[in-house]
Amino acid sequence: MTENNEQVAGLLLAAGGGRRLGGRPKALLTHQGHPLVEHAVGTLRAGGCTRVHVVLGAAADTVRERALLPGCVLVDNPDWAQGMGSSLRAGLDSLAGTGARAVLVSLVDQPGIGPEAVARVHAAYASDETLAAAAYDGKRGHPVLFGARHWTAIAETATGDRGARAYLKAHEDEIVLVECGDVAQPYDIDTESDLVHLE
Repeated sequence: MTENNEQVAGLLLAAGGGRRLGGRPKALLTHQGHPLVEHAVGTLRAGGCTRVHVVLGAAADTVRERALLPGCVLVDNPDWAQGMGSSLRAGLDSLAGTGARAVLVSLVDQPGIGPEAVARVHAAYASDETLAAAAYDGKRGHPVLFGARHWTAIAETATGDRGARAYLKAHEDEIVLVECGDVAQPYDIDTESDLVHLE
């Protein structure tokens, strides 16, 4: 286990209720024979995150029953219906006191982003001031990495479905962009037509 593996925690946002998927929680969609949340946790671990926090919301009890998430810190977000911002705040709060110096944030509904992309963004960690993000043909996407110095300010601006977007826009010149378009596809599973991406 390297020092970076201990200092960079993984944070998986998996609270969404799948409103445009007929109310099917995204964490429980099946991909490669397992719930999508299991796949996403495995991706973070294979990419170098030994500590993984998972934010749950919609059908949280069912996710706990059906998904095998050994060793993960499971974080309940009772405000999940307010949007991704509340899940990001809950996840960042859960990291307080863990010793993590940065967090690598991933979304449960992006199965096209695999361990290679996670590892590349993970490797961009330099200090608690680091801001880094995967890029796809130069356009910023997920996963993103936030050094601990930024967490409080990010939490203050994380509202609705915007997550860290406002903070990142205001600090664009500080972000290390890590091109991942050759190893990952950043599509989301948002609608019925997107389900073709699941195996």
